[in-house]
Amino acid sequence: MMDDIDRIIRLPMVVERTGLSAATIYRKVRNGTFPRKVRISTRCTGWRISELERWMEDPMAYRQMPG
Repeated sequence: MMDDIDRIIRLPMVVERTGLSAATIYRKVRNGTFPRKVRISTRCTGWRISELERWMEDPMAYRQMPG
């Protein structure tokens, strides 16, 4: 069983948890200052809770890891 911290959540929950708008989230992803989406299926994506937690610890210093 997967730990809760490694669960993948969809955009509405990310907006709720971060307080950011969808447009801001997508802009920050493009700029490398917010975690990248993870593909769940062909037409479905989400974010790993562990990465969101890392971002929330220090949003100003967050940078995506290369790769």
